[in-house]
This record gives sequence, structure tokens and C-alpha cells, in this order.
Amino acid sequence: MSVPPSLPQLKPGEGYGSDDSEYLIETSKGQSILGLAGKILPLDGQITKDGVAIPNTEKPGFSPIYRNAAFPHKVKVALSSELDTYHSLFKAANERYGSSPVMAHRQFDYEKKVSAPNYTLITSDEVNQLKKELGSGLLYLLQNNPFKDSLKYSSHSKIDTHRTNFKQFNKENYSFILTIFSANRYEWVLTDLMCSSYSITSTALYDTLGAITSKYILELTESPVVVSSKDHIYNLIELKQKYPEELGQLILIISMDPLTSSDLKLVQFAEDNKIKLFAFQEVIKVGAIFPVDELPPSKDTVFTISFTSGTTGANPKGVMLTQSNITAGILFFLAHVNHIVGWKSFSFLPLAHIFERQSAAFTMVFGGCVGFPQIGGSPLTLIEDLKIWKPHIMSNVPRVYNKLESALKSATIDSNSPLKRSIFGSVFKYKLDAQSQYDGAEGRHFLYDNVVISKLRSTLGFDNMRLILTGSAPISPDTVRFLKAALNVGFIQGYGLTETNGGLSATINYEANPGSCGPPSISSEIRLRDIPEMGYGTQTPGGASGELLLRGPHVFAGYFKNEEENRKAFDDEGWFYSGDVARVDSKTGRMYIIDRVKNFFKLAQGEYVTPEKVENTYLSSNSNLTQCYAHGDSLQHYLVGIVGLDPIWLEQYLVDNFKVDPSTLSSPQSILDYANKTEVKRQILRNLNSNIESKLLGFEKLQNIYIEFEPLRLDRDVVTPTLKLKRAIASKFFANQIKKMYEEGSLIKGPNL
Repeated sequence: MSVPPSLPQLKPGEGYGSDDSEYLIETSKGQSILGLAGKILPLDGQITKDGVAIPNTEKPGFSPIYRNAAFPHKVKVALSSELDTYHSLFKAANERYGSSPVMAHRQFDYEKKVSAPNYTLITSDEVNQLKKELGSGLLYLLQNNPFKDSLKYSSHSKIDTHRTNFKQFNKENYSFILTIFSANRYEWVLTDLMCSSYSITSTALYDTLGAITSKYILELTESPVVVSSKDHIYNLIELKQKYPEELGQLILIISMDPLTSSDLKLVQFAEDNKIKLFAFQEVIKVGAIFPVDELPPSKDTVFTISFTSGTTGANPKGVMLTQSNITAGILFFLAHVNHIVGWKSFSFLPLAHIFERQSAAFTMVFGGCVGFPQIGGSPLTLIEDLKIWKPHIMSNVPRVYNKLESALKSATIDSNSPLKRSIFGSVFKYKLDAQSQYDGAEGRHFLYDNVVISKLRSTLGFDNMRLILTGSAPISPDTVRFLKAALNVGFIQGYGLTETNGGLSATINYEANPGSCGPPSISSEIRLRDIPEMGYGTQTPGGASGELLLRGPHVFAGYFKNEEENRKAFDDEGWFYSGDVARVDSKTGRMYIIDRVKNFFKLAQGEYVTPEKVENTYLSSNSNLTQCYAHGDSLQHYLVGIVGLDPIWLEQYLVDNFKVDPSTLSSPQSILDYANKTEVKRQILRNLNSNIESKLLGFEKLQNIYIEFEPLRLDRDVVTPTLKLKRAIASKFFANQIKKMYEEGSLIKGPNL
């Protein structure tokens, strides 16, 4: 095994700003900031991989403040003083990488309903021109819209004054709001870029919101224009038809897809409801005829209002993110995430949620190219797109990585072929051992990497993949270890919220012992608050634990038109109370998300249980477990669980452990029917609990389970679009299953506890 490299140090005078500067880079006059950034970023992971406690910042009930070890004296707010907005960053990138591709898509044949077999590239220069024409056309069509009523609607009045007032925009004085409603495609990001360059605040709708919540967002924001894929347009018009007064301000819809003669009735339906309907390319042509100079934002201009669905079923809260917030988000990626000019990323996670927008912005700013899924794509077509695009970097959610892990294991170390099991077992063992030696160890092996693992990578479209990222939910460290080894790829786990403009902490590519979310980034700082009623305190041996408080340029400007929530969210020192419970390792300063504040209940014998701690422990300890909902009742002595198990693993488990004839497991339901038999559940539960060991107390362990493949689904309304559990709604949805489990009794200790 090789030895870890010695720790390098940042050297003043090589382009980095001083430790006490707000900006990461300082340059001489005339020097290209992005050119210098390309040479010195990302920062060396051996420097940034840990956090440090700042001396003399501890106070009663609170931990010290923690910052990144690379710059402990000052949180960085932007790459440089000149590049403090998304617009200025893209402009600088365009000046440097103008002829390079920044977006790629598979052209769609609307007659045959098929995507082209290859990707079409769009250069930075082309995107720059398109966004100017799109912005110009948008402003012209709004200003000259026959349904505009500036006396009645404030958002229409803002259209009239937009060009004269844009320099004064901030969180109290924002522009009219443009709404985007579509799956991921290049027009989405182009519209997003245009909004920044013309100081227009945007928001987004998404499929899982439902009509009533969509109406709530459109009404609250008074949005006069929606840029949408055509599949949503009829429903949008119908929504205004149903609520003509509440949505009277909506007067323009722009279709990302072409409008043909077959859409004349749709155009007329819009007209009948006082909406003008145009195709995306029509707006661009109008803009070419009636050009408007760009209206650059300031750092205080509201970039977007991102609506985050609550876990209680209440109306979503609009998170106001400024240009400073998106700039800090891009800085986080540039400083902490490996990249080289020309890298290709793949935009799979929904752009309606801020993390994917943060990722796309980062890719385009450093000269990379964002590839988009095929129109009408789904998780089932993901591999097809990857095989064609062959990206270098991709973000995804744990459940996708869990499925990937199961598929790879089934084809290798769990294969029916003894030869395959032997070969891959030896290769993976070597890689696992080598990568666990120290932080940053890649465990390279010329023969294994180029002969064995390269074939696995190719079957998934991972030929060029260097780095994958995850967040949003717990992921098993074993899954991270396995995918790093099996695919010879770096794996970053991070932490962030809508309220922090996506990610603000991340591990290095090859963390020796996965499980943390890394330290605070150079653009954020954190501290913990004691929660004695939950047993968390900042004096805990091995690392302080408590509610995670966040501060810095990542943190949002406030909730839109919701002062009550703003008062709850922030304290007098500007700390945002995240609601997450974290532990900070005393040696490394890295964060571990372990619970949620106030998510606890009392069992019949008086024990307090925090269900998120239970769920996270099960998920992080069992790679075959894809979902987990722990339920407790004050009239009961023990916990029961609704769990999701990987279908490939479960079917093989039944065959191997219960000698089930595979032919009898011909459908998903037949597998689940067998798995939910008492004796089968008992053994599966023992298997899950065996991996918990001493991580949970006896009363915190599940004692009965109900099994599905994906029980916590959006269509059941038991999780939010960002996959946070709606606990109260879930308890009602699974009421029958919960009742039956308690009637069946404990599968571990028997019915008489």
C-alpha cells in the first residue's frame, strides 16, 4: 500500500486571497480571474477535508463556531469582488470559453416521438446570444401584451418599470416573477441564465406539486409568465379558467416545444382565458427583431424563489435566494469539487430543486458542458443517455445508487458463475482495502482498472466517469465503498438545503471511511445548539451534537411573504436554525447528520425515541435497504417499520435462504407476498438488525416490519418532492399495516414483551 501524501499548504502570492479576505482569488489588473481559477482550483482536498473549531467562540448552550481548515479566519463570499453574480460569472466564462460547448441535448422528432441517437452541442457563444434574444423577446411580449393591466396587478406594473428599476432590486424590491415548469432540458437552464442577465426573479413548478399547490404558488408570486413544456400548458390554462380572479395576473405562456397547426385550439383556449401563447423559438425571433440590452443584477437581486414542500402538508415555503447565494454555491463547487475544463456533466436530478441548478451553473462557469436527458426520459432511460453522453461527473440520489449497487453485485460477486465471483471478489477486495488506507487513496491498479473494471464502467456509460455525488438522504457507507471500488470512481457525499442554495459541505472524492457529509465549505460556517430534551449536547465525548446552525453567504435571504417563519428561522446573530441534528467529529471537524429536531415520541414504558436517528442508522448500515419509516406508539412497547428492500436482493435472498423456486416469484407482487410471511420477515429483520450492532439501544430497534420495494412514494403523498418523510401523513396511509404488525407482535422477542 502507498503512503498518504504530506499535507500541502496554500501559498500567498499564488493567486489566493489572504485568509482574512472575503474573496478566494486576488489578481493583478488585466489578469483573467477564471484563467487563474482554472490553474489553482479546486483547492487541494488534503487541505479542505477537515473543519476546525474557532477559539473563544463557544458560549453556554452552543458549540464553538466551525469553519473549513483551509481558511479558518474568514468565510469566503465569492470567487472575486468582480464576479459576485451568476450573470458576471457566466459573462467571464463566455469571454474565456466562447467557442466551447456548454449545453448538449438529444434533438427530439415530434412526429415520430423519438430522440436523436446522438447529442447536439450548443456553444457558450450560442447560449449567450440565445439568452439575449430570449430576454428581449420576453420583455417585448410582456410589455405589449393585450391582457396586461398595470392598474390592477402590481406584477404588471413591475413589467412597465423593469428597465428603469432593475438596479434597485433586492429582497424587498424584486422584479416580476417568471415561472418555469418542465422536466430537465436545455431550455430550462437557458431561461434560468436569461433571468439572471435581465434581473428577473424566477420560480419553478414541478409535477408532484399538484394543481392546488401550483395555483397557490402562481397566486402568491403574482407570476405573469410561465415558460413550460407543452405537456403542462393545457392544465395551466385550465387552472386560470377555474380561478380567473386569483390568477388574473397570468397573461403569457411560452412553450418550450414547437406549436403547430394542431395546436390552434390550444392557442385559442389560452386566448379565451386572457393568456397569449407563444413557442420558445418564436420568442427568440421576436427578441432578434426588438433587442434589449442586458439588465445585469446586483449581488442583492433575488435570483429565485424556490418553493420547498413541508413535511406537515401545509403550503410550501418560498425560499428567497439572492445572486450572492448562487455565487456562493458556485464557489463551493469550484473550490471543493474536482473538475477540468471540458468535463461533461449530466443533469438528472430535477432542476426545479436548487442543487441541480447549482451543479449546472458550476459546470458552465468553468468551461464544462451540461448534458440533458432525452425528452420524455425517466430513470429507466438513464443508462441509455449515459452510454451516449459518457459524462465525467453526475449527481444522483441514494436510491438510484442502491439500485446500481444491487445490479452490479448481481452481475459480479453474487453471480451464478463461480469464475466471475472469484475474479470480481479478488478485484473488489483489493480496491476496498487500498481505498480505505487514507483520505484521498484511489487504490489504482493498472490491470484491474483497465481489464476488469473498465468493462463494468462501459456497460453503464461510465467510460469517462470520474466523480459521482449524492445528498438529500442517508446512504449506506458500504454502498459508497462498493461503488468507489467497483466503478473506480470518486464519490462525494454532501449536505445542503434549499435554504442554503444547495450544497455547503462535502467530503473529498475518496474518503477513507465514508459516512460524513464533510466539513463546512470555505463559504460557510456552522455551530451546534444543545438539545437536552433529546439527549444531544455540545459537551458529548468524541464530538459535539445538537441542532445544526448555519451562517454565511450560502444562507437564504428569507421566506417569501412569510415573516412568521422568518422569525422562527433566524436568531439575532444571523444563524439559521436548520432543524437537522448533527454531530461534529472532535478530531476532523466533519459533520454527520443524525436526527431531526422535535422528531421524537415516547413508548409505553417511558423511553424516548427519535425516529430519524433510527431510520438513518438502518439505512446507513444496510445497503439492501432502500427506504425506512420507523413508527412508535405511546401505547406500545416497541417500534415497527415500513421498509423498502432492493428487489434484486430480495428475490435472491428468498431463493438462497428459503429455497423458493424462482419460477414462483414471477411478479413483483409474488415476491412481496412471500417476503411478508411472518417467518420470512423474522429472518430478514434479524439480518437487518445484525448490522446495527451497538449503534442503537434495544428499544430503538425495529421489532416488526412490512416490506415493499418502494413504499415511500410521491404519488402516495407520504414524502415531499425532496424525499423528506411526511410522518403524520405516512402514519395514516400505512395505518392498516401498522395495526397488523402490532397485532402480530414482536418478531424478535415474541408477543409478550
